[in-house]
Parts: sequence; C-alpha cells; structure tokens
Amino acid sequence: MSHRTLIRTRSAAALALTAGLLLAPVPSIAAAAPTTVVAPAAVDHSLHLTGAPNARDLGGYTTSDGKTVRSGLVLRSDALNALTADDLAKLVQLNVKTVEDLRTSYEQALEQDKIPAGATVYHRDVFGGGGDPLAIVDLGRAYKFMASDPAAYAAFRAVLLDIKNSPDPVLYHCTSGKDRTGFLSAVLLTILGVPRETVNEDFMLSNDYLAGDGGGSSVTGSIQSNTVEQAWLDSAFATANEKFGSFDNYVSQGLGLTSQDIADLKAKLLS
Repeated sequence: MSHRTLIRTRSAAALALTAGLLLAPVPSIAAAAPTTVVAPAAVDHSLHLTGAPNARDLGGYTTSDGKTVRSGLVLRSDALNALTADDLAKLVQLNVKTVEDLRTSYEQALEQDKIPAGATVYHRDVFGGGGDPLAIVDLGRAYKFMASDPAAYAAFRAVLLDIKNSPDPVLYHCTSGKDRTGFLSAVLLTILGVPRETVNEDFMLSNDYLAGDGGGSSVTGSIQSNTVEQAWLDSAFATANEKFGSFDNYVSQGLGLTSQDIADLKAKLLS
C-alpha cells in the first residue's frame, strides 16, 4: 500500500477529549502579507514508512548563504502507533535514538507510539493543557497559540536543545505530523537560514504526503484533519513578530535560545 494512500483511523474520542484542552488566549493579529509558496521540491524527503506516511527527513534544503541542511540528523513524522516491523527496522537503521512526542497525554494514550529499539521517548506537550477549546477545530487559532504561549515555547525549546545536544538522529512528531510538527520544522529551518519560500514548501508538503489519508476527522481545520493551509503558518510567524518584534527576538526571548545554542545548531546541522 502506498504511503500516500494509507488510511489511519482517528478516533472521534480523540477529537472530543482533545477539544477539551484549555489553551491560553492569544493576541489578535493583522492579516499576514501574501506569501510565496513554491512547488514541491524534486528531492524526495519521505522516509517511506508504511505506518507513518508523513515521516520525512528535514535535510537537503539550501540556506540563503549556500549551505545545506544535513540529512539523517532531524526527522519529522506523524504518529508512530501504526509502524510496521519493517518501519521500525528502518528507524533502527537510521540510528534514531531520541523520539520527541509533541502530542497531548490523551493522544499519547489513545495511539501509543511504537518505538525503535534503543530509542528514548520524551513527551513535549505543545498545548500544555491550557485554554482555548476552539483552537482544536480552528487551526488558525492553534497556530497563534503555538507562537505565543509559554507551554509551546517550553516544548519547542526542549526539542531544539535535544537536537543540538544529541549525538544521534532525533525524530519528533505529533498526530498528523503537520501542525505542531510543521511549525517546529518551520522554526528550525528558519533558524538555520533556510529562505521562507523553502520553509513554506516543506510545510505544505504535508498535503502531498497525507493525500488520500481518509482517517482524519471530518472537521476541516482541526488537528485531526489531514490538510494544512499556508495562512496558518503565516499567522504563526506574524504572531511571533507581533509579540516579540522580530523572529530573532522570538527565538531568543520566547524560546530562550542563546546565540551559542544557535551557533551550535548551525554547526551540527549545516554543511
């Protein structure tokens, strides 16, 4: 079965209970400026995991100063609960030793990850149990939350520091691998100096890799659905800029990364 057409059932109970999460209010923002979205790259970033169609390598992208993001060091994915034996063997072959789970505790219990042998799992709940239930069915609100709430900052900071410090590849994921995972990937690529057009491209690839995955909720724009919109990512970046004045300030003041952290990430992940 093609990874593009895999059907993974998402329980209605997950949507109902996850919708009860309380997300903190976030500031309103002006409409984001029009954003260029380029066509999907010719490079195939997919890990070709049968049980995780949106699992892919964040490497291979080129920065504004001509460097390349190293492959095989940072992997992004949807949930790992449906991995096959072959999938797990591939992750072992890729030497994945750290798995970062960005989901809520209920999502983790409902769809328990299958972990490659020798790997350690860290739970980094981006939503943090806080307050705006409509954010679950309105990802425009969820993206603003992720760019403005301390719980999200703490989760993303922990993953980024693990990527910096781990001697082995790190895999992070959420439910569909498109929203929490998508924004974290956009943040990391931007820190590394990848142009926004390429960042947008990587974000929008979820629509390609999840195409035909009919297991998502019928509620369009919820974390259980299987599509993303460029406007959501734009709103997250706009929220970070509005709150901190710039993306660099968001990284240093919101995420709490030092200039040395950023230098270490670039030294490790760029060639």
